[in-house]
Amino acid sequence: MRKIVSMFSIFALLLAGTFAGSAEKVMAKSSAELQQEINELKKKQDELDKERANALENKDETESELSENIEKQEKIDAQMKDLDQKVSNTASDISSKEEQISKTNNEIEQTEKEIKQLKKEIKELIASIAQREQLLKDRLRTLQKNGGDISYLEVIMESKDFGDFLNRTSAVNKIMGQDQKILDTHQSEKKALEEKKVEVEDKKKQLETKKSNLEDQKKQLESLKAQLDEQLSQKRELMESLEQKEQELHDKKMEFSEQAEILQGQAAAIKAERQRTQQSKQEAEEREAAAALAAKKKREAEQKAEREAQSNNSSSNNSSSSGSSSSSSNNVSPAPAPSAPSTSGFIRPAAGPVTSTFGPRWGTQHPGIDLGSAGASNPIKAVASGTVIKSYYSSSYGNVVFLSHLKGGQVYTTVYAHMQNRTVSSGQSVQQGQVLGEMGNTGYSTGKHLHFELHVGPWNASKTNAVNPSSYINF
Repeated sequence: MRKIVSMFSIFALLLAGTFAGSAEKVMAKSSAELQQEINELKKKQDELDKERANALENKDETESELSENIEKQEKIDAQMKDLDQKVSNTASDISSKEEQISKTNNEIEQTEKEIKQLKKEIKELIASIAQREQLLKDRLRTLQKNGGDISYLEVIMESKDFGDFLNRTSAVNKIMGQDQKILDTHQSEKKALEEKKVEVEDKKKQLETKKSNLEDQKKQLESLKAQLDEQLSQKRELMESLEQKEQELHDKKMEFSEQAEILQGQAAAIKAERQRTQQSKQEAEEREAAAALAAKKKREAEQKAEREAQSNNSSSNNSSSSGSSSSSSNNVSPAPAPSAPSTSGFIRPAAGPVTSTFGPRWGTQHPGIDLGSAGASNPIKAVASGTVIKSYYSSSYGNVVFLSHLKGGQVYTTVYAHMQNRTVSSGQSVQQGQVLGEMGNTGYSTGKHLHFELHVGPWNASKTNAVNPSSYINF
């Protein structure tokens, strides 16, 4: 107990000494030093308050900038969609106008042929009428020389008997009938000549009208082409104002609703592909089984016929029958293999040169390849049979089609972007080589081309399944 009390006493003395020393130090400090320390503490507190205020302000600015960027992106997407729609409509109007011009040209050519034919017929009629008029003039001169109709009467009155009278009367009637026929034909051709002259004049007026219409149509076509150039120029300006590379725009995050629609369509397409493949396999097996059964029945029938022939005929006939039967059996061809879905691999999606390859590009990863235009018309084709996941207009990809394929149990996904139009719809089953649309310049695109992607497996927004299409397709 005494030891414990002693220890507490010693501890108390030590504490008293410590506080005494601190007090002495504090007392030793001047008021100026104390004021300096206070000022430094206040300064640090002010800096902390300022940093906190700046952080709050930066947060507000960041959120405001983010909201402004989203609003700007939505505005750009709307502008892009509007421009693509205008370009598409103008291109369609140009195509329609070109067809109209071609039709008018054909009508002009046909009218010119008709005028040429009418002029030929008029020339022939004039020659025929002139020849007939000369014939009629010669006959009139002959009639006048012989006394006109009295010569016919004299011919009749000079008959030797009643039979001769009838013959002479019939001959005179024929001659007079032929003369009347010549006159009728003459009048008819003169009337036809006047009608054809009128028809030629009408055709000439029609021709002038059509040529005038053709000139108007050509002017309208030039105006439409100028309008299209202006719209394309506006789109180029919009693309330049974005100050981003095309690939960066491709990587723009889709709206969650857009991703959800693609993923939902993909699940349905993969299911449809599995059902289609299973059905095709089942149908192929059924055809093979039916073909095998038919071949078996045919062989059994031939063998039965051969046995009956051997038992009923003589040895020589048996030999002949056997030889004939053997020959027939040897000539039996196996049933052809059933027609199954294509398993020959992927085909090229479009003609045209490769303008951008798969891999690193502009500091990012290009998840596909780009094919340039190969002419005025560039159809885009399905690289393999499959089901359409989604066919729609995307703000970045423009007119785009997603396809799901099932080959050898493996799921593949292909993407066809920037098309001028789309000829397939979501959920539709397509065959290898089927046209999906025409190559175009819609969406975030700087020129007419096809952006093509191949994914081994389902599609995802991060494109982690994207592979180099050149490893599967000969470009």
